[in-house]
Amino acid sequence: MAQLWGGRFTKDTKEEVFLFNESLSFDKRLFEQDIEGSIAHVVMLEKQHVLTLEEKDAIVKGLTQIKEEVNNSTLQIRGEYEDIHSFIEALLIEKIGDAGKKMHTGRSRNDQVALDMRLYIREQVIVVDEELRELLKVLLRIMEENIRTYMPGFTHMQKAQPITLAHHIGAYFEMFKRDRSRLDDIYKRMNYCPLGSGALAGTTYPLDREYTASLLGFEGPTLNSMDSVSDRDYCIEFLAALSTIMMHLSRFCEEIIIWNSNEYGFVEMDDAYSTGSSIMPQKKNPDIAELVRGKTGRVYGALISMLTTMKGIPLAYNKDMQEDKEMTFDAIDTVKDCILLFTGMADTMKFNSSKMEASARLGFTNATDAADYLVKKGMPFRDAHSVIGRLVLYCIEKNCAIDDLSIEELKEISDVFEADVFDAISLKTCVEKRLTTGAPGPEQMKDVIEVYHKYLKKEEES
Repeated sequence: MAQLWGGRFTKDTKEEVFLFNESLSFDKRLFEQDIEGSIAHVVMLEKQHVLTLEEKDAIVKGLTQIKEEVNNSTLQIRGEYEDIHSFIEALLIEKIGDAGKKMHTGRSRNDQVALDMRLYIREQVIVVDEELRELLKVLLRIMEENIRTYMPGFTHMQKAQPITLAHHIGAYFEMFKRDRSRLDDIYKRMNYCPLGSGALAGTTYPLDREYTASLLGFEGPTLNSMDSVSDRDYCIEFLAALSTIMMHLSRFCEEIIIWNSNEYGFVEMDDAYSTGSSIMPQKKNPDIAELVRGKTGRVYGALISMLTTMKGIPLAYNKDMQEDKEMTFDAIDTVKDCILLFTGMADTMKFNSSKMEASARLGFTNATDAADYLVKKGMPFRDAHSVIGRLVLYCIEKNCAIDDLSIEELKEISDVFEADVFDAISLKTCVEKRLTTGAPGPEQMKDVIEVYHKYLKKEEES
């Protein structure tokens, strides 16, 4: 059992204690970040004349070799070490001798792991953001193709007013755009370097923390060494952002599952993103959508776990904080897989525009417009509301839509109706006359789509 701290102890660690304490089994995914941080640290130490040029070169060469060997699978990260830091340091000493023992000068595992985790999360923020951008491209294509695909809009899961598929998809575009904005905020806020904070109180070595921060692409060094080694806000913020992303995906999946049902038939899932039943040959199940919906709770759990872990920890570092990794890693992997699969599923879905339009017509989604028609003819709105309510009851009894009635039938309800009512309450009119900002009218949607194109183009250029 390889340790970095055995000098003060006279007994070996009990095996079950070692296994309970170790983190190599999961923090091994930080090996590249650990090597990157160590290289920056020793380059700074040589600049500050703490290490000689020869010592720095030997350490950098040895660390680079370790990285290459792990990446090409000629070296396996072995389990007898406590963590990834001790594994790399022990292997470095084995490779280059005593110079390797100087790598840790002016550094603690506390600021080392704080750096590694920050580097890893910073990288994953970018990866998730890129996946969301690809999803937005798919949503924008669907919007462009469905500016005049009429469908019912819902409130309380009841058909409410007619909209278009482009308008409905655009709501999710806005959600995921906000998710990207949150990721951008997290990146900016976390992009400060904790390395050089030591265990909690800095060090007496003449470290140049600004230089180390610049080597690692940070805005600058953190300004309080105690906070630096005990801060996991960036993990919590990232998990909160991931949870919000999953909430948005889950809402979308819920609607896709409903739309895919026989009762709705709004959408057909591609075979590549569906499964069948072992007993019912007719089934084509939306399993990807259901799994994304189900995995949302898993990501929520990581956020709650992290918040709970941190809520009672006094300054500065405590071993509890080792719990920042496993569930965070799992949440990141889960979200990346969900976005990737959801994007493919959405990109291959086929929409049944005729069923969507029929559902809007038979759901009395033009009832508000019928009331507005009467108001424009001079009837008070409250009276118009009552008239259309009676009209809907009549249509329910006849099992038809409002615009299926004859002008004579309409006049039996109210003599204010004229022949122009049919144009006023058609789905086309009901949608296309809604031209306020954010509404589903086609001209307004074209303007919004252009805004979205510029948004994505700007992202690609920056």
